[in-house]
Amino acid sequence: MRYAYGVASALLLGGTAFSIATGPVGAQVAQNSPAAMAPRGAPPTFADLAARLQPAVVNISTKQRVPVRTQADPFEEFFRRFGGPDAAPQGPGGQGQGDANPRTRESGSLGSGFIVSPDGYIVTNNHLVVGAGGNGTVDSVTVTLTNRREYPARIIGRDTASDLALLKIEGQNFPYVQWGDSTRARVGDWIVAIGNPYGLGGTVTAGIISALHRGITGVGAYDRYIQTDASINMGNSGGPMFDLNGNVIGINSALISPTGASVGIGLAIPAESAKPVIDSLRRGQRPSRGYLGVGLQPLDENIAESLGLPKDRGEIVRSVQPGEPAARAGIQQGDVILQVNGRDVNPDQTVSYLIANTTVGTRVPVDLIRDGRRQTVTVTVGQRPTEEELARQIGNGGAEEGLTPDNAPVVPANRALGMSLQPLNPQIARALNLPATARGVVITAVEPGSDAAEKGLQRGDLVMSVNRQAVTAPAQVVAAVDAARRAGRTSVLLLVKRGTAPEAFVGVNIGAR
Repeated sequence: MRYAYGVASALLLGGTAFSIATGPVGAQVAQNSPAAMAPRGAPPTFADLAARLQPAVVNISTKQRVPVRTQADPFEEFFRRFGGPDAAPQGPGGQGQGDANPRTRESGSLGSGFIVSPDGYIVTNNHLVVGAGGNGTVDSVTVTLTNRREYPARIIGRDTASDLALLKIEGQNFPYVQWGDSTRARVGDWIVAIGNPYGLGGTVTAGIISALHRGITGVGAYDRYIQTDASINMGNSGGPMFDLNGNVIGINSALISPTGASVGIGLAIPAESAKPVIDSLRRGQRPSRGYLGVGLQPLDENIAESLGLPKDRGEIVRSVQPGEPAARAGIQQGDVILQVNGRDVNPDQTVSYLIANTTVGTRVPVDLIRDGRRQTVTVTVGQRPTEEELARQIGNGGAEEGLTPDNAPVVPANRALGMSLQPLNPQIARALNLPATARGVVITAVEPGSDAAEKGLQRGDLVMSVNRQAVTAPAQVVAAVDAARRAGRTSVLLLVKRGTAPEAFVGVNIGAR
């Protein structure tokens, strides 16, 4: 009886197991059902992998002399004025001779890198070798291998936009590593990071990929990182992130932390983005990136609502550079770009990313919405200017002085978005460092606690348009807000300019009056 019962139980259990594993034909299976899951444990050890890879990972140290700001000696002026015997020697113009040779001190940085060829080419981060203040390069770079041999390194090339640099040490038969395919990486994959945290020397940490295409700034072609929970600290910059096959799938570059120490959010530049840049630097060329010539903003909740569009799908064009590819193709300020070459625009796939990774000279269709109508324009992708040229285009913000002359008409704050407004005139434009061609109304005050204040609008900002309609008088702003309320909208879209900085769109909640 016990035997028969056991057989029956086995048959029942077997049938139950079969039913769970297969289920009815066409039925949906739970994501964590036994049939859908094929779990594998962590590798029993990373030791063999680490031993094979560590010789190709190097420590990088730099040196640079930087000026030191010194406080004036309170007794120096006293002795100089009264001609005491200890008076400092005078230089030209009555200055002490010490002023002609300002004091300097030696500054340095520590980081990581990895050798990518047997003749000594090394990949690292640009921020390790850039000069003080972001200008030029450091005075010297020293590379230390795991066998403690040190080599002076030359900077072959560097790229600010991607934060990558290529170094070279002299010699042959160096241990090196190969690039992997980061496009095949998946969230949950094991990775190994090797670097030089806090200058301690070769250190191995392991973890998993926590996220892919992680953005931390919201702008730029390279704001797409591999996120990991492997311990990444200061000094890991420039070190490699390996998959379990020992291939480089990322370059550890940053961490997010309230303390400056690892809290389990490390970020690496994906190999798919890094390798083309390094290849260009090795050829002695500037990396080629596509360029439209537009300023862009994501569609946040208020901007999207003011346009009647879903949020986080598309980007709005806040400025167009004259004579550049976008302008030549007919793209206008206020257009919302939805697709580039058939690929959707979203927070994980921005216009900057899609265009930067398009071959220069390629003609691509750009789908956009203008005044509620969808249309397609064809753009010939241009060559992205250098970071210095782009910085000159952007300009700086302006001052606030010169507002509200005694005879200027002002709209009370409770009539227009929690702001007081007045027309722009030449005197105010000069005081705010606005271009002579600027048109709009000036914010003279912002109510504390209003949505406009929370969005960062402030006294001195110029409102150029409301819901893409140009305004030159406060009454036009009030009328546009009233029209939006009658249409059932809860926010309006303002185009705002501050000094010489590029204008930007801001969605402001209007609520109920």
